[in-house]
Amino acid sequence: MDGSGKPIGRRGLLTLAAGLAATAVAAPRAAATPPPRLVPATPPAPASPAGVVRALERAAHPLRATDPGGSTADLRALGAMVAGARVVGLGEATHGSHEFFAMKHRVFQYLVEEHGFSTFALEMSWSAGLRIDEYLRGGPGDPRRIARETLAGSPWEREEFVRLIGWMRDHNSRRPDRPVRFMGDDLGAPALGDHVFDRVLSSVGAVRPQSLPRLTELYAGLRPLDDIFAHLRRPLPEREECAARAQAALDLVAGHQEAGSEAYAWTVRHARNIAQTFAFATVDLADPASVTAAERLRDQAMADNVLWWQRRTGHRMLLSAHNGHVGYLSTHPDLYPRTQGAVLRDRLGRDYAAIGFTFAGGTFLTKDTSLDGDWKPVTVPAARPGMHEHTLDLVGHRDFYVDLRTAPAAARAWLDRPRPVHDAGSTFTPEPLPTLAIGRAYDVLVHLNRVRAADTLRAL
Repeated sequence: MDGSGKPIGRRGLLTLAAGLAATAVAAPRAAATPPPRLVPATPPAPASPAGVVRALERAAHPLRATDPGGSTADLRALGAMVAGARVVGLGEATHGSHEFFAMKHRVFQYLVEEHGFSTFALEMSWSAGLRIDEYLRGGPGDPRRIARETLAGSPWEREEFVRLIGWMRDHNSRRPDRPVRFMGDDLGAPALGDHVFDRVLSSVGAVRPQSLPRLTELYAGLRPLDDIFAHLRRPLPEREECAARAQAALDLVAGHQEAGSEAYAWTVRHARNIAQTFAFATVDLADPASVTAAERLRDQAMADNVLWWQRRTGHRMLLSAHNGHVGYLSTHPDLYPRTQGAVLRDRLGRDYAAIGFTFAGGTFLTKDTSLDGDWKPVTVPAARPGMHEHTLDLVGHRDFYVDLRTAPAAARAWLDRPRPVHDAGSTFTPEPLPTLAIGRAYDVLVHLNRVRAADTLRAL
């Protein structure tokens, strides 16, 4: 994200590049990768849409609701689908829909209470996540104030996330023997402010005080990084110098690892996230190949942060991000050639499961192509024939989910072919619609008939 909470992405970077032109990590343990799906030498002719709908209806599980509360019997089949996973990615087809956000709360609460999950990870900065985690573990404040401080300007600065944070804090008060935690797995701001630099400096000062003057010197001029887009407007050589200083600081901090405790391992991770952020910010906005490399670095860093946290804590985790980050394919493969989800699948094998979302129509929040101003509602009509969502919406359940790995062959063959889909991140372009092979992008799919805009965060 940038300092206003705008999620970082190549489309955002390219928008910034156009505006500028107009105005003048340690490898985690490898795990067995699931065997590839066997594909016949001659792909079968796709079934008719009616046949696909009948096949999906045999495999679909209806959803009672997306909001938390009440019976969770309708989620039992979903729990069985991800029962063996250590990390479950739960996507969102837009960055501003109530149903996606509320469903994340509902699914996480169910997985905590019924399957022993312990960490909620979000596509937000590592350092902002630390602030929320402190609150959950007894820190001062209230859910709305914490959301305002850490999610300001982001699509997640919504009442839905206030309710999630509030439930997590209440859970920890009720179940101190089984606390839940919160992490941000992403790079950058908001909140790559003084507090994360102070954590590193304080820890190094305690372990190796003789290194503190040099570390203080290296971090001078880097802190705080509250607005990464403003930083990207600096000349490239200056940004490269900042990245070199951040990397030198990481090398110094990591060099004392053997002298540190468990807490010091977190210090090294904080320094690594600082270095990752400044490395990402060396992107050359005039070079498409550099932008692609930066996005590849970002998804790799997000995956590495999740893997590190999971190994360090031993927690089962729900990973919340856009569909294009939790899944194995992106609607913009030239922009995001290797997704976070693809890295996690390669590293964790069957210990990772990706759940994607689709919706047939409705309203969500987005920004204009300048990425300035507020998040504003955009309405799209019902999915038209030829779109994946049009066929999915013909299934005889308003909202449902389906395991794509075990769905009937006719449904898999249909969903494995790229077709137009609704997809919106920080910005939305109605035409042309991007395409995606849904069956190859996710393990499980949740389809919703309609969505509405997420709820604006009320005043303190």
